[in-house]
Order: sequence, then structure tokens, then C-alpha cells
Amino acid sequence: MSKERYPENLAVSRKDFLESGWEHALQQVPHEGYPSMWQAFSAAALSAIEQGRNEHGKVLWLLADACSMMLSPSSQNQPFKPYAVFSDHRSAIPDDLSQTDITFFSEIVDAVNDSWLKARLADLVWLKGKPRNTTFALIAIDAYKSLPLDKDTWRHGGRDCWPRAINLAKNLRTEATDRLEQMEALIVAAFSSVTRGDGFLGLCLAKLLRSNKLGCKHLTNVAEKLEAFAREFDDEGDLRVAREYFSAAVDWYKATADETKAVEMNVAVAEGWAKEADARSVSDSPSHIVAASFYEKAIQTYRLIPNAYRALHQVNERINELRSHLNDSGEKSLGEMVTVRTDSVDVTKEIENARKLVTGKSVEEALLAFVNLYPGVNAEDLRRSTLMRMDQHPLSTLFPTTKMSRDGRVIAKRPAMSLDGAAEENDEIAICAEMVHDYAFSINIVVQCQIYPALEVLLLEHRLCEADFVNLARQSPILPKDRAGLFGKALFAGYELDFVTALHLLIPQIEHLVRVYLKQAGAKTTTLDRDGIENENGMSTLMGLPEAEKVFGRNIAFELKSLFCDAFGPNLRNELAHGLLDEDGCKSTFAIYAWWMTLRFTFNTWWNVTRKSNASEDSIV
Repeated sequence: MSKERYPENLAVSRKDFLESGWEHALQQVPHEGYPSMWQAFSAAALSAIEQGRNEHGKVLWLLADACSMMLSPSSQNQPFKPYAVFSDHRSAIPDDLSQTDITFFSEIVDAVNDSWLKARLADLVWLKGKPRNTTFALIAIDAYKSLPLDKDTWRHGGRDCWPRAINLAKNLRTEATDRLEQMEALIVAAFSSVTRGDGFLGLCLAKLLRSNKLGCKHLTNVAEKLEAFAREFDDEGDLRVAREYFSAAVDWYKATADETKAVEMNVAVAEGWAKEADARSVSDSPSHIVAASFYEKAIQTYRLIPNAYRALHQVNERINELRSHLNDSGEKSLGEMVTVRTDSVDVTKEIENARKLVTGKSVEEALLAFVNLYPGVNAEDLRRSTLMRMDQHPLSTLFPTTKMSRDGRVIAKRPAMSLDGAAEENDEIAICAEMVHDYAFSINIVVQCQIYPALEVLLLEHRLCEADFVNLARQSPILPKDRAGLFGKALFAGYELDFVTALHLLIPQIEHLVRVYLKQAGAKTTTLDRDGIENENGMSTLMGLPEAEKVFGRNIAFELKSLFCDAFGPNLRNELAHGLLDEDGCKSTFAIYAWWMTLRFTFNTWWNVTRKSNASEDSIV
């Protein structure tokens, strides 16, 4: 890039920056975030080069490149992406900057009085500097949070800058606790000051707080203001904005544990869809296709209302009315075409130990420590401890247990334990169910006390890309070679904390992995129906085969079954396959553990073959 715009190996200094006219360049265009700054610096750079001011031209080109990058605040490892990508070239990304460029940015940050530019330069120095210097992360946070929380600033880039500042503060943990508290206070204050004239700004600020688990001391106030705005917009006939505010109020009322108000808000959301459908049906230019889709959304929203509240809001009657409208619009469209709390336990020491195990190491050694934080379950030990617990607390096993899904369906039943030991089959079912229950409990602890705290340190100290994980998957002997790309993408998504994507990619591939190894062991993995059609069996059936323990070993077989396809456990495979897993479920401790376990198998098999060559004889890992 530099060869096309200024002489190669041209050195620039802080003096060149101060004399480059960068402030004058910014004054020539309306300040509308980074795109306008990119254009201003690019134009000034071209002019400087044409005038023979090469040093100033390079300074301005570097600033232009820095401002051209698109901020992706949710990404831990690649927070800056190119603004444009073409078949043969793209705009700048951080990796295009040399260490000399990064050093130059570090030398001029303190001389920048523009918050947007200061934040961008400091953020790039933090991201690319070697070794990393938290001073620049703090400078970036301070600059980002100085941006006004108003409608225009939000629209021109504040919606990305503020989340990035929060993300940085969370990554720095104790070093930026005061900054995080300051940002929380600023956002809460801004939310308190918004008016209906600010449109979606209040909604955006509420989402910023909620998505980052901030504003916990103001739950009721936020919920009530969102509801007030929603009702005002609804009265004015601005149904779309009203519906968005009602939807946000649902989440905030749930956070206050006010289920009654949360249901009331959901009813308002459903009625908002119905009102829009009615409006589409009777307008001067009716669109029954659109109306039908809105009626359908109204019905779907009403179905979210728990049974206990349906009579109060006449939900079943309303659904029947909406179904009638839906059928009518469908025909006309053809012509158009209880929480239980226990005493808290201090796990600070366990968390700190997990962090120390991965701190200050090379990327390979850190990953090795990370994937071996927990050795996995020992099925025999788990059975013994479960039986001991059942003996110590026999009352809980004397009665059958029913497990229900989030929408009230009975999905599993555990029989009672017999007193005389006669019903051995039922006893074994009960023991297995309790083992899975205890396993799920232990996973929660492992993830929250070890895996996630250590992952935070990895993200702080090591910047890995998708290609790194794809390469790891390709070299790991446990994974089918034709699926390495998918496994690599899934592992990277988890490293990015995008466990929704990671889980959707991983689960089908894990099932395929199980099927491949069982087939290699001679197991029959298909079923022939009466019509002569041979169908592949699902993971639940596969893990029930006698060959499963022989191939994977008892411990891994138990984990695969308990985690992915046992109704008494997380049941991730079946929940995902049937569309029953919501976004929160995809971000649960079980989802995180599933990602970590896959990384553990992948990394350890690679490490064993390439470094240690000490894989056990009775297991594939």
C-alpha cells in the first residue's frame, strides 16, 4: 500500500505529525465519524504528496488508513475490519501497519485533541503494540467515553465506540474498574435524559446496558421508562417503534423478576403486531401478504405467554381470533402474490488459580494449560459420589422426578428408587439420571471458576485468527480432514465468545465425528425401514450402541451422551436440532463447555502427536 502512495522506507516523526495540517484537514468536512475523517485525511494526503511534502503525506495517509477501518466491537481478536473488500484488493486493516507505524502512533497520541482520532490511534497501539501496554487501552477507553451520547453521535459511530470502550474495560478487569463504573453512570444518565424526540436512542442505550450487564441498580427505572415511551409511541400510532420499546421492556421487567409486567409487555408486543396487521389490511393500498406475516408474528408472541397468565389476558381466545384473521389474509394474499437460592460460595481463589495457569505463556503453552484446566469427568468416581449423595439424602430419591422444558412440556421422568432393591432396572435409570444431574452441576462450576476466567486472560494476551484454528483442526489427527474447516471456524467463533455460532457449527460436526469413528469400529450406524430406505441414526441412538464405550472410553462416552443427548442433562444436540435452544441457551455454561471440550480434544491430539506422542491406548484422545 505504501509503495503506491509515498516513497518506501520513508521515516516520519512526531514533528512531521504536528506540522502535517491534520487539524485543518478535519475542519474541511462535517465531523460525522470515522468515514468523514477518512475522506478528509485522504484528500489532504493526496494534496501533500502532490506538493512534494512526502513526510506530511505519509502521516496523513497513515491517519486515513487508521480511520478507514470499520469497528467491530463484539470481536475480541479482530475488532477492526476493512471498510471495503474487492476481488483483488481491500482497504486497510491493522495487520497492514508495521511496528514502526504503531510506534509512530504511540508517540503522537498525547498530542491529539480530537476524541475520535485519539481513541482510534490508542486502540490500534493497544491491539498491535508489542508488548501490549495497558496505558493505551486506558487512553482509548477515556477517549471513547468522552463521545457524547446523543442521537447524531450515536448514528455516526457512537453505537460502535461505546461498546468497544466497555469491551476494553472488561478485558482489563481491575485496571479499568473505575472506567467501567464511570461509563455505566454516563449511560444511565443519558438514558434518563432521553426524550421521545430522540427516537430509538433510548432503546439503544437500554440495550447497551442490558447486553453488558450494566444498570443493575436501575432495573425498575429503566423498565418503567421503556414502557412509558412504548405507550406514548403506541398512542401516536408509531407502532413499529412502540413494539421495539415494549420488547425491550420485557427483558428489563424479567430482570426485575416482575413476571406479571413482563407478560403484560409481551401482550403489548403481540397486540402491536396485530394492530400493524389490521392497518395493512384496511389501508388505501392493502398488503394482505404483509398482514398475514404480522398476524403470524402476533400469534407466535402470544404463544410465549406462560399458561399461568393466559386466562388473565384471554390468550387462547385472542389466538383463535388472530388465526381467523390470518386465514382471511392468507386467502386474500393469493390474489396479490421459581428460583431457589443457596448461600454464596467464595470462588475467588479458584478463579485466580485458573488465570495464573495461562498467564505469561507463549500461545501454545497457554492453550495447553487452558485445555487441561479440567481433566474431564471420571464416570466411575462420579457414580460413587452420586451414590454416596443419594445414601446421605435418601428422601429425594424415594419419589419420582419429572423434568419439564422451558415451555412446560414434560421431557423426562426419573423413577423412584426402590426400598428393597427389587426394581434394579428403575434404580439404574434413577442413578444415571442423578449422575447426569451432578455432572451438569460440576460443569457449571468448572466453566465459571476455571474455563471462562482463563479464557479472558487468553483473549487479553493472545490475538488469534480464524486461520489459526483452521490450521490446528487440519493438523489434529482426531478430526476428519474434510471437516477441519468447519471445526476451525467453530473453535474460532468460541474464542471470539460467539458461542451461538460455535454451537451451531460444532454440534452437527461432533455427531458426524461420532458416526465416523463408530463406523470405523464396525458399528451399524443406520436403520433400514420397511420401504428399504436406509437412514442414518441420530446421536442419541449412536451413543446408545455398545461400541460407543469401546471406541471413546467410558469417560468420554459419558460426557458426549450427557452433554449432547440426554434429556436429564443439557441435551444440546436435540435442543438445537429441534429449534428449542434460544440465544441464552447457546451462551450457557454448557455451550461454553461443549466448545472447550472440543478444543481440548483437538489441541491435545495435535500436541500429543507433534510434541509428546503420549496418547492413551484405550481412548482416541
